[in-house]
Amino acid sequence: MIPVRQSRAFPWPWAGSSVRGVPTYPAGAVTPDIEPFAISVPDADLDDLRSRLDRVRLPESETVADASQGVPLDQMGALLAALRDMDWRAREKTWNAIGHFRTVIDGLELAFWHVRSPEPAAMPLLLTHGWPGSILEFEQVIGPLTDPARHGGDRADAFDLVIPSLPGFGFSGRPAETGWNPARTADAWATLMSRLGYDRFGAHGGDWGAFISTELARRFPARVIGLHLTMPVASPLPQDRDTATPAEARMIERRDLHLADGYGFGIQMGTRPQTLGYALVDSPAGLAAWLGEKFAAYADTRAEAGGGVSLDRQAEGIALYWLTGTGASTSRWYWEALRWTPRSAEEENARPVTVPTACSLFPAEPWPTARRWAERRYTDLRSWHALDRGGHFPGLEHPDVLVEEVRAAFRGLR
Repeated sequence: MIPVRQSRAFPWPWAGSSVRGVPTYPAGAVTPDIEPFAISVPDADLDDLRSRLDRVRLPESETVADASQGVPLDQMGALLAALRDMDWRAREKTWNAIGHFRTVIDGLELAFWHVRSPEPAAMPLLLTHGWPGSILEFEQVIGPLTDPARHGGDRADAFDLVIPSLPGFGFSGRPAETGWNPARTADAWATLMSRLGYDRFGAHGGDWGAFISTELARRFPARVIGLHLTMPVASPLPQDRDTATPAEARMIERRDLHLADGYGFGIQMGTRPQTLGYALVDSPAGLAAWLGEKFAAYADTRAEAGGGVSLDRQAEGIALYWLTGTGASTSRWYWEALRWTPRSAEEENARPVTVPTACSLFPAEPWPTARRWAERRYTDLRSWHALDRGGHFPGLEHPDVLVEEVRAAFRGLR
């Protein structure tokens, strides 16, 4: 059972009082199927993590001068030091203040942040993360998106935010049966939004969050006001290789290289997640290397672009995976998702999305997409914006940029 305790700070239901950063409701207006909870990891688990880090056994250094053999030893040492020095209790306090809740949908306990805006006309917006991320990808955008006036923005751009953990991730339950793929998760998200009282809402996602958000828009077009993606799920057709522009040819080359040299982790998790899971649940160093490699490889690590995902942010995400014991269950997500995911551009295009869609393209994204590929699937593509910095984790790398992109994406849909 995931270690949680009932929070005395969040009585249920609320009587309508205003608490900054925590949703408030008239008494009885929200289903009792939702309950607040607070993260409270046992001291013994924190002591065990430190003990394991103190006794870590590392291999010798790589024999190349780059990351082509995996995470370099010096980078790994810095990451483990950040994990060892992380103040988990301080982070617990911050995360619990956001408004953490849980509910059971389709037999699985799902955990989520829910933060209402002080603006009465705020648009409901569902933010979905991917792997190796978590809801922590969105921590830094919560304030500016829910309360833009307080953060130098226009109050007309305000959102109510719902930020769930994927099945098997974070403080959500770990599925005990097969079938929790992006489609089933999209259905669960629709139920969650109904349970919270939101009939219509926007959706945002990157990585697997893009797959889920795309499927949500496809399955519930009357409910999804608009869609914002940082990794549109659209691929080149075979003939696109022959007619590619120079820019498209570079995208195809990058996608091919990533499949050949950078996607071994996905094949492993998609075929034998349980085997890998034993190592990820037993060794914090192994888990840190497995996640940290992608935090570095998928980010825009150029100094002039901000250096990528900071070690502290990486350590927080890794600690969340470790202390919830979700190394195996997050790997099994790939096993489920890869058995559901369309296998070709033709199959993708046979699942069209008709809701208004905006895409923000970051230069270090490992799955670059051309607009003409996306237009075949997203038939109401309203915006296509290429950024000059950032990568696969914009909420961790450049939250200010992501905030502006999200605001712009939905501004004309209110």
